[in-house]
Order: sequence, then structure tokens, then C-alpha cells
Amino acid sequence: MMRRALSRHWGWLTLSVTLAVLWLPAPAPAQSVRDVFLKVSPSVVVIKARGRDVTGPAGLTGFSETGSGVLVTADGKVMTAAHVVHAMDSVTVEFLGSSEAINAKVVASEPAADLSLLQLERLPKEAKVAPMADSNTVQVGDQVVIIGAPYGLSYSLSVGWISARWPPNTVYRTMPLAEFFQTDAVINTGNSGGPMFSMAGEVIGIVSHNISKSGGSEGLGFVVTLNTAKQLLLEKRSFWSGVEGQVLTDEQANLLNLPGRTLGFMVKTVAKDSPADKAGLRGGNKIATIDGQQLVVGGDILLSVAGVPIMSGADMAKIRDALNSLRPGDPFSAQVLRSGQVIELKGKIQ
Repeated sequence: MMRRALSRHWGWLTLSVTLAVLWLPAPAPAQSVRDVFLKVSPSVVVIKARGRDVTGPAGLTGFSETGSGVLVTADGKVMTAAHVVHAMDSVTVEFLGSSEAINAKVVASEPAADLSLLQLERLPKEAKVAPMADSNTVQVGDQVVIIGAPYGLSYSLSVGWISARWPPNTVYRTMPLAEFFQTDAVINTGNSGGPMFSMAGEVIGIVSHNISKSGGSEGLGFVVTLNTAKQLLLEKRSFWSGVEGQVLTDEQANLLNLPGRTLGFMVKTVAKDSPADKAGLRGGNKIATIDGQQLVVGGDILLSVAGVPIMSGADMAKIRDALNSLRPGDPFSAQVLRSGQVIELKGKIQ
């Protein structure tokens, strides 16, 4: 009798479990790569920028740059790579399905992480804001999608995997603030600044560059993590100077007769209408070889900014922090060496 009762009990239990499993909602099907592309491509932009550079005997000449970016706010803010727009005179963007160029301006930039933030003049109807992920949840082995404009071929897709995660100041000393994802997804010229998406269709990083010995893609692509981008562009809003150049070495500073123990920062390029341009800072116009290194000369040499003298590369980080602590409209000053004389320039935070 007891055995029969137990048998009936287990029979009902098995039937109940079976029915419960059958009644469970089916798991949502995973998105295909095509699904992700269709979902996120309206948030991707092609960036076209124009600037000036000194390339040889011709002196200062104009050039153009093509990159990519992603719309991250409803009021028209676009994340991209700093090397695409930071020192450029004009920037426009185009959305999928439209050849209309929309004017944009840089409102935040951090070359030490290769990140910039654009503000668009307006948004077309078809534009779509990309959802942003917590990039700390991304793991090595996750599949990813990159959309951009390699070699100007707009809205080209590549697919790969997260190969590694690199903490700040481990991959490139010139980008000490960038936490990187390494990926085998194909990255080429023109992909810079474009978004990396998870298979859920969320932005997890901003494409920076690839390492290549041949000049092509060799499976070593580096993408700045989105949490780094959110912190430096949206939360802190890193100061955009519009200046490109380099800190001089001791020997170069001596050869150029810089005052005291100052090394100085030789200004190569100043973007039009940037805070540095409005303060009167001048870029170079000729190439010279000093201490065995080619430098763009003829422009200003920064000696100090915001009261911080430039005596080592580490002082550039101090200057960045000092300027980032200021609010829009606050004044700042800079001392420069120009034609053998030390002069003071004054500007305002935009």
C-alpha cells in the first residue's frame, strides 16, 4: 500500500515538473549579426574633418580625414577618436541613408585616451541614439561587432571577439588614460572613432587603432572601453584645447634657448575657433631637424599653462587636471616663447 502511494506521488510529481517545463516561456532567440547591424546602424556616423599640417617644403597645407563615430545622447552628442577631430578646423558628420553633411564642433577631448566628444548642429529624423553598456561586464571571448568607414567605405561591418583587456598605461605610453579592449575584428583607416557593439546591440567601446607591420589589419585592434569614454567625455567633460604638439627633450630645449629649467611644449597645430586659437596661440609652419628629430617649428613654445610650468611630460597631466577643474567661461592664462620673447596669453574655457 505504501509503495503504491509513493509510486502515485512520484508519478504526479514527474507530470507536474514536465508540464511546468513545457509551460515555461521559450528563451529569446540570440540576435544574429545581421539583426545587430540593422538595429544599431542608424546611430553610427561617418566623420569628415578638414585641417592643416606641415608636410614638407610647401609649408602649411590643408588635408582631410575620414573617421567614424556614434550618437550617444538625444541632444546630438557623438563619441569618436581624438586623433580624428582634436586639432581639425572643421568637422561634419553623415548618418546612414543620407549624404547630407551636418556641422559638428568638439566640446570635450582627451588625447591621452584618444577620445573626443562632438556636438551636432542638429539631428536628422532617422538618427537613433545607441544604448551604452557597462563595459566592465564584457569578457574575453565575447563576440563583438564593429561598424565604421574603413578607407571611406561607409557603414562597413566587421565581426570578431574580445581577445584581451588592457589596463590604462600598459599598451601605449602616449595614451596613459585609456583602458583598451584588444580585438581580432578587422580595423582599418577610417574605422577610428567608430563604435564596438555587443551582440545585445549596446556600445561597449570606441575604436582607436590597430597595430600593423604591413600597414594592413593583422588582428591586433585596440578599442577604448566605453566606461573610460563615459568617464572622460560625459562625466568629467575633459577640456578641449585644440592644440597638437609635443614636449621637448632636454637637449632640444637647450638648443632652442628655453629659459630656466623649462622643457616646453612645441605647438604644431591649433584648430580654428578652439580655446587655444581664441587665446592667440600659434602653430608651426616649417619642418626642422633638432637633435636628430624632425619637428614642426615656427609656432609658439608653451612654457606654462594655468600656472603650471612645463618641466617634464608629467606636467602635461597636471595642466590637464587644472583646466578640467575650470567651468565654462572661466579664464586661463599661458606663457609662451615667441620669436625669442616670453609673452602671456589669456583665454576662456568654452
